[in-house]
Amino acid sequence: MSSERAGILLVDDMDDNLTALEAVLASLNEPLIRARSGEEAMKAVLRQPIALVLLDVRMPGMDGFETAAHIKRLDQTREVPIIFLTGADDDPAYAFRGYATGAADYVTKPFDPWVLRAKVCVFLDLYRKGREVERLRREIQDLKRRAGERT
Repeated sequence: MSSERAGILLVDDMDDNLTALEAVLASLNEPLIRARSGEEAMKAVLRQPIALVLLDVRMPGMDGFETAAHIKRLDQTREVPIIFLTGADDDPAYAFRGYATGAADYVTKPFDPWVLRAKVCVFLDLYRKGREVERLRREIQDLKRRAGERT
């Protein structure tokens, strides 16, 4: 299987929340990319391959829903899964809005670190399997092309 490392984009306007996410996910040994706003998140997803976005709902300026909508509109990031993170006291309609915006999952803060880490691992595994399928597809196409050249 491919050893390609997958970037995990952490988006929150609060440094303490980013630090907590990094502490929970550090042992995965994957690149953790910080963004403190929706605008920074958009720049980050365009700069490098991202396997997963952990996205705070409530941020000043471009909130999480708007950021997710922009990520899902771009061809190169449309398939990137997004896990929304929000306070437990937030409006229950946020979850519906999150899924409607394209969220793969929705987690309330404070979150259980083991549960969040397990969810992230599932998405990292899916990312790696998707890359492997794409590599094999290209390899098959190349073999077919070479076989066609010989006939």
